[in-house]
Amino acid sequence: MTAPLRRRIPTAAALAAVAALLAGFVVASPAAAQDPDDEGAPPLLSEVLESTGRGYVEAKAAVDESRKRQLKLNLELEKVEERIAALTPQIGQVASNSYRLGRITPVMVLLNSADPDALLERAEGLDMIAMHDNKRIRELNEAREQAARAVAAIDAEVAREEQQLEAMARQKKEAEKALQLVGAVATNGFVSATSPVAAQAPRNSDGSWPSQSCSLDDPTTSGCITPRTMHALNEAKKAGFTRFVSCFRPGGPFEHPKGRACDFSAQQQGFGGDAFGDDRLYGNNLTAFLVRNADKLGILYVIWYRQFWSPTTGWSSYSGAGGDPNSDHTNHVHLSLL
Repeated sequence: MTAPLRRRIPTAAALAAVAALLAGFVVASPAAAQDPDDEGAPPLLSEVLESTGRGYVEAKAAVDESRKRQLKLNLELEKVEERIAALTPQIGQVASNSYRLGRITPVMVLLNSADPDALLERAEGLDMIAMHDNKRIRELNEAREQAARAVAAIDAEVAREEQQLEAMARQKKEAEKALQLVGAVATNGFVSATSPVAAQAPRNSDGSWPSQSCSLDDPTTSGCITPRTMHALNEAKKAGFTRFVSCFRPGGPFEHPKGRACDFSAQQQGFGGDAFGDDRLYGNNLTAFLVRNADKLGILYVIWYRQFWSPTTGWSSYSGAGGDPNSDHTNHVHLSLL
């Protein structure tokens, strides 16, 4: 992503408000504090990223599920086509025999029967032949109907996938517009192929993310969090990220008061100054872990050290925040979940 060549530059105060509230900082210094209900123009970046990110993730889940169904339907179609291929020669043989010899009829059975026993044997033989022929013909017709249904279902899934891909493209475009507002620049971010793999958070049967309320006691504060947030906390802890964390915070329009966000300090206790050395490495590793497992945990976006990641846009840098460790996210990793 590159910065636009021409755009109206917002005021420094507006840029600071937008970037600082990207995820809601933990304990802002007085100079960086902002009233979440008095942001002014331009629109809040975090609000845009939340709405586009949520739509993007939901559309992606629909695409993934559609592709799974397509794979299943294609495998079913292959088996049906194999069955049709096996039945077709048998039906051809039935047709060929009928053409050359004529179908055996009850009248022919009676005319060619020398005695009652022979008549009974011929009648039984006639019944068995008819049953065999009818079964093969019925099986072939059923297989063809099944194949037609599978093809129609595959076509419907492809159309559904294309619809969702278009939705993803729209959400991505809107998110990129919001990023341009704060002069965001694409970066490589924090990625590690050796990050631990988290367990999958529960999803609906169709692959979508269930709606969750702030229903569980937050182990990091006296507030509440969602089950999905609790799952992410536990998975991070299992992966070795056990330093200070704070999740629920009352007030504000975004994820913290809904129990869908956590701030992971880079330090053992509390939120201090900029992270350096081992503390910064801790934040780098935690961020890489969260991004690698975003699809398993249901992550909306992650912020660390003046960079943020969302499934919609990938990694980008931002500037113009409050200039302090909280709003610049240089002392903690912010996590927002669906």
